[in-house]
Amino acid sequence: MNVLIVYAHPEPRSLNGSLKDFSVRHLEDAGHHVQVSDLYAMKWKASLDAQDSTAWPADARFDASLASKEAYETSTQRHDIALEQEKLRWADAVILQFPLWWFSMPAILKGWVERVYAYGFAYGVGEHSDNHWGDRYGEGAMAGKRAMLLVTTGGWESHYGPRGINGPIEDILFPIQHGILYYPGFDVVPPFVIYRTGRTDEERYGHIRDALGQRLDTLWTAAPIPFRPQNTGAYDIPALTLRPDLAPGEEGLRVHIAKE
Repeated sequence: MNVLIVYAHPEPRSLNGSLKDFSVRHLEDAGHHVQVSDLYAMKWKASLDAQDSTAWPADARFDASLASKEAYETSTQRHDIALEQEKLRWADAVILQFPLWWFSMPAILKGWVERVYAYGFAYGVGEHSDNHWGDRYGEGAMAGKRAMLLVTTGGWESHYGPRGINGPIEDILFPIQHGILYYPGFDVVPPFVIYRTGRTDEERYGHIRDALGQRLDTLWTAAPIPFRPQNTGAYDIPALTLRPDLAPGEEGLRVHIAKE
């Protein structure tokens, strides 16, 4: 299998750096092919702007979606964007690895998503009608591929529990797992989250590494998070609201995950 690791941490000697190197070795030793997009090492340009299209008129008002669409369709995207899109096409599975900073991914990784997920590539695709509202949420360019988050945080696991002060980790990661990964079609397996990173000694690191190795071994067999597909009847179109007979009386993020 082909695995793309999109890695966002500025310090190679960090826990994240060590785990990234371990993941590459572990996957390659198992016979998989691995590419790493090390965004800080690449000095990745995080901001989406008119410079991402080599043909956008200098005096024209910048329209992010239109510029992205035209650049993708006419192959006038910046070369760094096109290269990352090719990696995504190549990959059978994608791992986004990052520290949880201010309840989200680092800005450089968000910028990777904004620039690489071009109009016509990751969004704005498929038929829009009264029966089908685009190829997304279970359909799209990444359908058939798998994705997983590898996340580190300094907080305790209890801080991110059902009644923890930070809110449930499932809710915090929902915009990434559902909105960034499931939206263009990935099957999203549950995240691998490491808590209390500042308390990691050699013994604990060994346990973390072993657990990560087991998760990598099951990347292709683990049951994905059962997000509800958009175009198979669960949602009223074009309102895109969940049918009232599904999760009746409930609301919020969890209604978009089917109960087993």
